[in-house]
Amino acid sequence: MPFLNLRGVQLYYEDTGGSGEPIVFSHGLLWNSNLYSRQIDALRGRYRCIAYDHRGQGRSTAPPGKGIELRTVYEDAVAFIQALGLAPCHFVGLSMGGFVGLRVAARHPELLRSLTLLDTSACSESPWTLSRYWLLTATTHWLGLRPVVDRLMSIYFGHTFMKDPSRAAEREELRRQLLQNPRDVWRAMQGVITRRGVTEELSRIITPTLILVGEEDVVTRPEMAETLHTRIHGSRLVRLPHVGHMSNLEQPELVNRAIRRFLSGLEPRSEEFGAMVAAGSP
Repeated sequence: MPFLNLRGVQLYYEDTGGSGEPIVFSHGLLWNSNLYSRQIDALRGRYRCIAYDHRGQGRSTAPPGKGIELRTVYEDAVAFIQALGLAPCHFVGLSMGGFVGLRVAARHPELLRSLTLLDTSACSESPWTLSRYWLLTATTHWLGLRPVVDRLMSIYFGHTFMKDPSRAAEREELRRQLLQNPRDVWRAMQGVITRRGVTEELSRIITPTLILVGEEDVVTRPEMAETLHTRIHGSRLVRLPHVGHMSNLEQPELVNRAIRRFLSGLEPRSEEFGAMVAAGSP
């Protein structure tokens, strides 16, 4: 199992290898690098896919202490890309992973070839949502996730997915995965819910950007995706019907198709274009 010693922690990651352009996958809160297994299966034939666990989540370590600030997680992502020599890479982030991706794109555009944002936003939590998430975080701190796991499932997943009798086994497996988080995952939860917004930084993003959002998402609602689309110049927005916050789990084929279409439509990098011209390609 590969670990990268970085900034005082060990970050666990999985790398398909290969000579294709690298895609870095950044997961959502309470999940891990396995979140993207369906996307990696669909893309690994053409791209080098690297998925990592944020510090304090999955198999990555974190020093003991208080909450893990999102700024720290963002700085980890920058150092991770640089340490593995992945720049410029494609970056795919869902929810918390999208919070990270936005900050990388706004502050280190040289590291990214493209940015795909799934069910995320640039704003901080409202006082109302913050109070509710504080309660979930405090409960996890003292009692673990078991008392709140059903509430988390209803928040994370759209009502179409939650009510579909044919997907009962999937729901039970995802519930089990959430319960595998240790109690101290509250530290990552605290860092996410207390993050500062970066809406004012969106105009600085020049990276080609795809934005996907489930129309049943109650965590990062569709209007938040609309704000991203309006403020990130040249971005593309895809709204997914009958899908909640965990779009890549609820409708993996729709998400895979959108990502493939987006990546294949990117213009070649300047050195690639020069080689095509020299070879007489049309």
